[in-house]
Amino acid sequence: MKHVVLLGDGMSDYPLAERGGRTPLQLSRTPFMDSIAQRGEIGLVKTIPDNMPPGSDVANLSVMGYNPSLYYTGRAPIEAASIGVALGSNDVAFRCNLVTLSGQDDDLCMEDYSAGHISTEDAQTIIEALKLELDSADITFYRGVSYRHLVVWRNGLDKMETTPPHDISGRKIADYLPRGEGSAKLLELMYRAQEIVSSLSVNRVKIEQGLHPANAIWLWGQGRALKVPTFKEKYGLSGSVISAVDLVKGLGICAGLSPISVPGATGYLDTNYEGKARAALEALTSVDFVYLHVEAPDEAAHKGNIDEKIQAIEDFDGRVVKLILEGLQEAFTDYRVLVLPDHPTPISLKTHSADPVPFALFSSTDRSMRKNASRRFTEKDAGQSGLFIKDGWELMDRFIKAES
Repeated sequence: MKHVVLLGDGMSDYPLAERGGRTPLQLSRTPFMDSIAQRGEIGLVKTIPDNMPPGSDVANLSVMGYNPSLYYTGRAPIEAASIGVALGSNDVAFRCNLVTLSGQDDDLCMEDYSAGHISTEDAQTIIEALKLELDSADITFYRGVSYRHLVVWRNGLDKMETTPPHDISGRKIADYLPRGEGSAKLLELMYRAQEIVSSLSVNRVKIEQGLHPANAIWLWGQGRALKVPTFKEKYGLSGSVISAVDLVKGLGICAGLSPISVPGATGYLDTNYEGKARAALEALTSVDFVYLHVEAPDEAAHKGNIDEKIQAIEDFDGRVVKLILEGLQEAFTDYRVLVLPDHPTPISLKTHSADPVPFALFSSTDRSMRKNASRRFTEKDAGQSGLFIKDGWELMDRFIKAES
């Protein structure tokens, strides 16, 4: 039996008044996700436990079958695993965004949490400059992808309060700066980094071109090393993870899944959708499980761009889900497919919410599932099904252990 999870990050949303009260999923043409819902089962799953932040870290940990309340330690240590940074027992990792701030002094605002989705090449220049000036016996900067990077504080503190930059787009940053024990260390790094990057030629060029410069760093998502049972130990399956995002790749690595790098996978609208699908099908010739993640819908929603979110959802359906379904049918007899978002990213909020999300599950061997040609993969149809999984980490059990 082959198992494939197809996850469109942040696809779920709220009804949009400006689009007739329909959500982006309802507005999108998604015949292949719809076919999974029509031939299998559809329902809602709560991937974010009560009193936990609705981040992709918590949500994907839940989708992978792990109770975040038991295992979650923070976002940054997951990303550390992805880029091969080993954390000691007393080390604390921080996510380091390259961001664009606007305004002056107390009126500084979070203009762009991604510095214009800075290229990895330009980001490397900036991180290298920061390493040269700020690396020390207890602080180390590590390069990631695009705007997403890492800082490790050896023998550091992790109980301070930090805020994801994508949660405060357009807001003054003064009320969201790190606070609590150890925050003075972070603030010093952030202020010194701002002085360093402002003089870099890569940013001067961007300003001249009217683009968002990476004129500051933002530290958040701190935590110590994540330790979970491997997927093999938990489910008896070998597997792979495919994602352009260090967070999801890191979760897979922590779970013992082999990461697959796909050329041209960017985490945005221009990502190599077909390459991801082909890599998943190739992996299934030697493993039993693939977790395929696409970031684009989430990024579009963070921008508040309805049309780009619809495009991302339709590209996910037509360029990933379609290829996976056709490839599975051609190459394998026994297989299961699970499609879902990890969390909602409502256009109206431009950030994540903790609401339940729709899921659809199809098994090629389950003859008891009745076809429903009118059903679509939408929040509304999922809610009307009557199937609700309160503890999100139990969905993986249902997917893997379902009787054939």
